[in-house]
Amino acid sequence: MNTNIPDTELKNSISLKKVLLGGLIFLSSSQLMGQSLTGADSTKNYRVRDFRTWSIGVTAGVATPHTLFWSNKNNDYTTPTESFGYGVYIKKQLIPSFGLQADFFAGKVRGIDAISPSGTLPDSRYSTRIKNGGSLTATYTIANFKMHKEFGLLGPYLNSGIGFMSFDPTSENSGNTTDGTKDGFYIPVGLGFKIGLTRGINLDMGYKVSFMKTDRFDGYDYGTSYDRFTYGYAGLEFAIGKRSKYQLAAYNPGGRSAEYDDTELRRAVARLDSLQKEDRARYDRELGDEDNDGVANKFDKCPGTPAGVKVDGSGCPLPEFAQKVLKDAFNNLEFEFGKSRILPSSYPTLDKLAQLIVDHGFSLKISGHTDNIGSDKFNLKLSKDRAEAVKTYLVGKGATVSNIEATGYGEFQPITTNDTPEGRKQNRRVEFTLY
Repeated sequence: MNTNIPDTELKNSISLKKVLLGGLIFLSSSQLMGQSLTGADSTKNYRVRDFRTWSIGVTAGVATPHTLFWSNKNNDYTTPTESFGYGVYIKKQLIPSFGLQADFFAGKVRGIDAISPSGTLPDSRYSTRIKNGGSLTATYTIANFKMHKEFGLLGPYLNSGIGFMSFDPTSENSGNTTDGTKDGFYIPVGLGFKIGLTRGINLDMGYKVSFMKTDRFDGYDYGTSYDRFTYGYAGLEFAIGKRSKYQLAAYNPGGRSAEYDDTELRRAVARLDSLQKEDRARYDRELGDEDNDGVANKFDKCPGTPAGVKVDGSGCPLPEFAQKVLKDAFNNLEFEFGKSRILPSSYPTLDKLAQLIVDHGFSLKISGHTDNIGSDKFNLKLSKDRAEAVKTYLVGKGATVSNIEATGYGEFQPITTNDTPEGRKQNRRVEFTLY
């Protein structure tokens, strides 16, 4: 079988040097493209100039005609073998998820057991030395995974492009040998992932299939499909630029790093702190209680009341007779156990309190409280019911209903501990405040 068939598909191919030179010129112009893709050199979330956008990488791995994702039934050689390959690349990141990359690759691809109409050819094998290959590819980073951080630790990616290669195939089929340097276009398609080792260094691992635009890559023209080979690799990528800057390719717009410029955040916090101080000062002026009489400054009509003096709701000292009436009503008020029914022994002092309200036009706030025995819901209802019971009694004795407020607080405002019987007794109370 004559395997020295001219490769007519490549007669009009351009030289490798021209393709690589054009790719580098195009890649170098991507700075302007990057600015147009990201607005005026910035977006709401990041500014391109704050990151490192250029990087270089080196890879090494295994090249073989076997592919994982496409059938090998049309390959010219049925049994693939593995050979060493290596590559370098330079990359320009335009936005966090997209970049352009110039790849250079060299190595060998080998296979055995050529196919013929009569079956496998005995003692058939080939070895193709890739003298130099270059491609321009677009790389899309699917995501940068790192929880609650702005810069990714793991970044899976896809890439594809077009390249031009110079290669030297040598095949031996039934004693016939062919060789000679050839060149041609190819389409690289790959996937991989990068792991951030440091701020400027990534571990790069991937798998790439190169679809040759010729069936003579292996030096043997058989079948109906073009040749192809794969390259599985691992390597390192180094970001170019100031070490203080992160890589744009590792930026995750969904996160916010603590090391990101937080000037605006600091200003906002400072403004809130200033507003808080103003609110505190206003509170101290209006709602503070400088004389500790229980009435806020804003509502205190008699500021500077001496310590220990009983005051009414406006902060003014109560007449001694009024203080005595309130004290007697407080000390003698009793209810049936666990109920809101007032015991008859409390009526005389409550009658005096009602008369005080009628004669002097006072308003009265009644506050009911309990200990912590029982559920919160039960205690809140019991305290409210007891305060309302006192209000009802006083109204029945002539006090104006609109002048009396009744509120229940349950167990939530104790005046002493609930851990002792005496403490619980003091917490079970109904308090009176005159206005």
